[in-house]
Formats: sequence, structure tokens, C-alpha cells
Amino acid sequence: MQFRLKRMTGFALALICSGLAMAQDIKIAHVYDKTGVLEAYAKQTQAGLMMGLEYATGGTMMVNGRKLVVVEKDTQGKPDVAKSQLASAYADDKAALAVGPTSSGAALAMLPVAEEYKKILLVEPAVADSITGDKWNRFIFRTGRNSSQDAISNAVALDKAGVSIATLAQDYAFGKDFVKAFRGALKQAKLVHEEYLPATTTDFTAGAQRLFDKLKNLPGRKVIFINWAGGGNPFKIADLDPKRFGIEIATGGNILPALAAYKAFPGLEGSAYYYYEIPKNKINEWLVKEHFKRFNAPPDFFTAGGMSAGLAVVEALKKTKGDTGTEKLIAAMEGMSFETPKGKMTFRKEDHQAMQTMYHFKIKVDPKVAWAVPELVREIKAEDMHIPITNKR
Repeated sequence: MQFRLKRMTGFALALICSGLAMAQDIKIAHVYDKTGVLEAYAKQTQAGLMMGLEYATGGTMMVNGRKLVVVEKDTQGKPDVAKSQLASAYADDKAALAVGPTSSGAALAMLPVAEEYKKILLVEPAVADSITGDKWNRFIFRTGRNSSQDAISNAVALDKAGVSIATLAQDYAFGKDFVKAFRGALKQAKLVHEEYLPATTTDFTAGAQRLFDKLKNLPGRKVIFINWAGGGNPFKIADLDPKRFGIEIATGGNILPALAAYKAFPGLEGSAYYYYEIPKNKINEWLVKEHFKRFNAPPDFFTAGGMSAGLAVVEALKKTKGDTGTEKLIAAMEGMSFETPKGKMTFRKEDHQAMQTMYHFKIKVDPKVAWAVPELVREIKAEDMHIPITNKR
């Protein structure tokens, strides 16, 4: 009997110890568009997130003695699925906080879930302004740039007197929020037409004709600014020869495969969130070196974003000494500055949007490189951009 009691006591102790060990884990849900039209972007974000957690913890994946465990959830790019997956991450997986998603539509569906569960959602890389604007709540933070940061930085290259601009964008939050911010950022150039097409568009002929008709008879410099993500290739409108009307194409930065299409536009100007050869800092040096080593390719647009999210998560947890209480995390993150592959970012207290540098570029075509190279014209610092606060706080 005594032997049996000892065995039971040992078994019970093992169970207790096992439970304590499990309780020490900090679960981070990555709720993102693992499949769907934005899968390529999502894959980069996931790789970057894991590298960010690794870098920030010195390879241990531990903060204050607690193990970081990443739980992956697939939104499929669908708002209803995104909503249920985030709820499952908080309720079933007991995630302390979540990162994601890729699609702005999915992100907007997820915001009320974070508020309902009173858990942090760190948005990366969805960009719609309304995420940290009129749809925002205090549980939302974002390392990804918003549409205003994209739009205002792109206006730097184009906002000159005598310039007429028409925009081509997708007919949902990502495209509409961008154009709204872009329009508001222009002080000298004139926005003469806004063309919105379904995100699934593959034939851009009709839209291109409307754009040409609005611009062709205007004096001065004439520009079609394209803001597009996912499938389809709106740059095919160049095949319709807009140059015959004196019309040029402009756009922002993009992932490396998409930059291949920019080869047809040497000298094209715009603003980018990231290009691996531009930022000069230790974190980016590590990211570029390790990414080449692991994937035999440079890190891309969304890889840097994912890494920034991972770095922000660890910095916040270090500030709370591993305490995952939501209120403590919010207190730590509001106004928090942290280093990223792009340099310093700071979560603005008013709306938790990360203030960050953007890069004014000009396209160079190098026959030895598979994509067009965005050469740096100048860094556009956070303090150089007036990013409006549009939430209801």
C-alpha cells in the first residue's frame, strides 16, 4: 500500500509539474491568410514573424522563463472565417495575443472579436486606414503601415503643380482607403479620376480606356497611379500604349515577384514600405544574411513586416516581464518604441498605429536582376508625414 501511494504521489507530482510547465507557455496566435489570393504575402509574413521572435529572444524563444508558442490559424482571406478563427484562437487555444491578418477585409471583421475577448490583436500587414481609424478599438495595435502612410509618402514623388493624376485601385477597403488618403495628401497635383475594379479583375482594358479618356486631353504631366494587391496584373494597361497620350504609370513598392513587372517602367517613382537593400541597420543585416542562408533568396516586403511584429511582441513582453495580462500589455505598448529591419518604429498612443520610415524610390533596370530595383531617392521619416488620427477615442 505504501509503495502504491508513493507511486501515485509521484504520478500526481508529475502531472502538477507538467501543468505548471504548460502554464508557463505564452501562446501567440498567427491568424493570417495562409491560403487564398494573398497567400504569397502571408507566407512572407509568417517567415518574418518567426525570425523576429527568434532574433528578439536570442534564439531561445523564451521571455522571462516562459516559452513562446505560435499557433497558426488560416483565415483563407475570408472575413467570416477570419472572425471565427480569431475567436477560436482566444477561446480554445488560450492565445495571449494574436498577430495578423493579411487582408484588410479580414482584419476589419476581426477587430470586434479582439474587443469582445479583451485580447490584443497586432495587425500585420493589413493596411486599411479604418483598422486604426473609425473601426478601431483599444485592443488593436498595428506594425504594418496604413493607407495614409502609403498615400502620403507616394505623394512626395508626385505632388507637384501641373500634375494630373488618375488612380486605379481595387474596389474594397484596401483600395478605397488608399485613394481617400492619397486624395487628401495632394496639395498641388490634381486627382481627376478614381477607377475602382473588382479584386478578381484580369482584363483591365475597359478600366484603362476610362483612365485614358479622363487624362488624354489635359495639359502638363499626366499620371495613372496604380494601387493593387494579389492576383491580376494592372500593369498590362501599358500594352495599350498610354504613352501615345503622354500618360505615365506610377505606383508604390511591392514584393519582388511583382517588381518584375516594373522593369517595363525604368525611372518610375513611388514610395515603398521596404526593399531589402535600402535600410542600413544591424537587424536588417541579420535578416538579409539569415534569409539568404535559409531560403536562398532575399527577404521581401512582407518578411520585414512579419519580423517587425515579432520584435514588437517580444519587446512588449520584456517590458511586462512576461506578464500577458492585456491591460499590462496595452500600458507597455502605448507609445512604445522598438527596433525593426526598417529602423525605429513607435506605437502612437492615440490609435496604436506604428509610426515609421518610408522610402521614396526610383526604378532602375539591371539585366542581371530578375526584378526592377527600387533605388533610394530619400528616406521619408515618420516626422515628415502628417498621418491623420481618425479613430473615435
